[in-house]
Amino acid sequence: MDNIASNICSPGDLITTDPAFMGGHGIYTTDNNKYASVVGYVTKVNNLFLVQPINTRYIGDVGDVVVGRITAVDTSRWRVDINSTLDAMLPLTSVNLPGGELRRRSEEDERMMRHYFVENDLISAEVQNVHSDGSLSLHTRNLNYGKLGQGCLIQVSSPLIKRQKVHFVNLPCGVSIILGRNGNIWVTSTSIQESSRKNGGFTPLLKPVTLNERENISRICNCIKALAKHHVLLYDTSICTAFEISKQYQIKEILDPKIAQEIAEKTEIQLAADS
Repeated sequence: MDNIASNICSPGDLITTDPAFMGGHGIYTTDNNKYASVVGYVTKVNNLFLVQPINTRYIGDVGDVVVGRITAVDTSRWRVDINSTLDAMLPLTSVNLPGGELRRRSEEDERMMRHYFVENDLISAEVQNVHSDGSLSLHTRNLNYGKLGQGCLIQVSSPLIKRQKVHFVNLPCGVSIILGRNGNIWVTSTSIQESSRKNGGFTPLLKPVTLNERENISRICNCIKALAKHHVLLYDTSICTAFEISKQYQIKEILDPKIAQEIAEKTEIQLAADS
């Protein structure tokens, strides 16, 4: 990129003058120069530049990890709000039965759907299919996915979530994070996350959370909010770096505008130095 000091650009900003690069969504070309047409985050995929708008609905891709909320129980499927233009669908055939049974779903399974997920349940899932109208189909055929119990949900702009191979992160401080590509981030205790996987993803473990775990969860949540407010990409390394930097402050002080800005700036400097 030329003349782009950060990952954020405004309409008219010059992205590149190299004719070898192509322009995708959010970019227009004039005299072989590529310019941004929207306010957003500049991303580069091979020889293609894209600009993702800051405030936009989630547009899913197959394989994306998402965190969503059940909005309705229909015939043989659940509707899930994942911050997209349309509710996603979670078919009954795309969830693991309790006990890991492998068999065809019956009418009895349909009658038992509310024993699995009900309205307002938070779940983690994976995008299985993208339909022509933009709607998504999900699945939870993995012990990593399922109902979420004790923890904190943070909602940020979906382009802030950096695409990685692994979106389930266990931090050294005993906190687990699910970085949903749809902008929903789930923060919980690692011990609770591991126990929920053993329960098959339908019965969240309800057990006391220690004071130290609660403080670490709160600190991580505030660090994520501080980074998101200043448009820093969210992934395991950036969150860990912000967590270490924030230790000189009390948990409630992290959300102070000046301190939040300082943490975000120091995090970006540290990430740039490490890279």
